[in-house]
Amino acid sequence: MSGLNFQLLSTIRLGIKSLLLHKLRSMLTMLGIIFGVCSVIAMLAIGEGASYEAQEAIKKLGSDNIILRSLKPPEDAKQAGMATRGSSIEYGLTYKDGARIQATIPGVKRVLPVRIIRENVRFGANSVACQVLGTYPFYRDIVGMELVRGRFLTETDEINNHNICVLTVGLAQRLFPYQDPLDHSVRIDAFYYRVVGLVREMNMPEQRTQAGRKEGEPLDNNVYIPLSTSRSRFGEVLIRRSAGGFEAEKVELHQITVQMKDTRSVETADPQIKTLLGRFHNKNDFEIIVPLQLLRQAEATKRIFNIVLGSIAAISLLVGGIGIMNIMLANVTERTREIGIRRALGAKRRDITLQFLVETVVLAVGGGLIGVMVGVLTPLIVSHLTTMKTIVTVWSVLLAFGISGAVGIIFGLYPAKAAAQLDPIEALRHE
Repeated sequence: MSGLNFQLLSTIRLGIKSLLLHKLRSMLTMLGIIFGVCSVIAMLAIGEGASYEAQEAIKKLGSDNIILRSLKPPEDAKQAGMATRGSSIEYGLTYKDGARIQATIPGVKRVLPVRIIRENVRFGANSVACQVLGTYPFYRDIVGMELVRGRFLTETDEINNHNICVLTVGLAQRLFPYQDPLDHSVRIDAFYYRVVGLVREMNMPEQRTQAGRKEGEPLDNNVYIPLSTSRSRFGEVLIRRSAGGFEAEKVELHQITVQMKDTRSVETADPQIKTLLGRFHNKNDFEIIVPLQLLRQAEATKRIFNIVLGSIAAISLLVGGIGIMNIMLANVTERTREIGIRRALGAKRRDITLQFLVETVVLAVGGGLIGVMVGVLTPLIVSHLTTMKTIVTVWSVLLAFGISGAVGIIFGLYPAKAAAQLDPIEALRHE
């Protein structure tokens, strides 16, 4: 056994020595493997980072939540485009919808109604366009906002219709650039609201207002007030004025978040809620979003994305393998006389095969190691220079390095076999 190990070590040393005789050629041969391994790791890291951000955004919506949103039906939208003085449309979710869901759908933990009104909030000479969200005190628990200072809405505020509000940090910085916003009052429409707290938004594509805010736009201009206060101060009919007329919209609720007791209840509740609301809504004026389903779709998309990116990057490794095989075949031709001398001195075909195979594997594994180092550094540089998140996973590194080793063996077999099959006498005559 020791003799066999000694022979193997001698063959490896001989192979490395042969490669070092032509350093530049060996390095250029390794470049294909280096770039291939680097591209596999870097592309998978970028794909993993993009997928992670998408999944985190969906998770923040709550895997045990079902989100209902009011939608303006196409026929009403067309009517709104031709608004005349006194025109009025009614659509969307209602308080009765929330009560029916709470009373009839099994597995419901809480139902959270939300009204969203687009207004300007003012303090002194400062005025900022914002979203006024009328909701219940447990909104923060379901959405998962961070309370920065002060307090959030309370049951007492809801019962007594208090004129208090909670601002997002971004809005507070715009309204109060040089003052502490707590216990100051801001003006919204014709009423004043005392600021009792500051919260930090998750910057999620959560609410979509009737004013046309695009999904995905950072929501750091929100004002939270009690739902009862919203009903009494703004009423249920929202009026928008335009040149030559105005448009009145009656929308009781813009969003209802249904929190289920567990994720298993979500999938069964989704079709039940659709059926229940379908009985009382004659037009398509609401949509249902199930974050759990979106999360599963994102995970499936991630798998497909990784396969596509990995396959594209693996082509680079394939090209690198072909380059190695090409150089090794040239080596066989160049070293034909050397092979003949070794065979004449007693070397067997397996010794010749092993020598050339070792050289190929050293090229592939050496290139793989350098490629791993460059591949791990590349995503870090990308994250540092841009806002793009990248995640280097252990499995992507092992996969890329394993493929590089396999490429060395697979593409080295043919040149090694070709060298071993040479006739010793003809090899000795080679000039």
